[in-house]
Amino acid sequence: CFSCEGKVLPLSSTRVKALLKHVPLWRKKGQKITRVFKFRNFREAKGFIDKIAVVADRENHHPDIEWFYNIVKLTLWTHAAMGLTENDFILAAKIDEITTKMLRV
Repeated sequence: CFSCEGKVLPLSSTRVKALLKHVPLWRKKGQKITRVFKFRNFREAKGFIDKIAVVADRENHHPDIEWFYNIVKLTLWTHAAMGLTENDFILAAKIDEITTKMLRV
């Protein structure tokens, strides 16, 4: 992710559609993208959130997280842009990579 400083403009709907092709399990909801993850149990869900926290802190781009026992819903958008930026799609791809690694274990 790159730093959002000053005025940041949200992506055009055409650019959003193009970037969604790279993260096909994410869904656009208004000016945000979301994805729901289901795990076998509470502990797996927490482990996933812990891994996301490390990446999000490193990237300085933090998702909204809703956690319901074994279900985690993530929402990404850039507050500074009041909409979607490339950072959201970069983080979504990195989160998808975490999921893939967890499923291989």
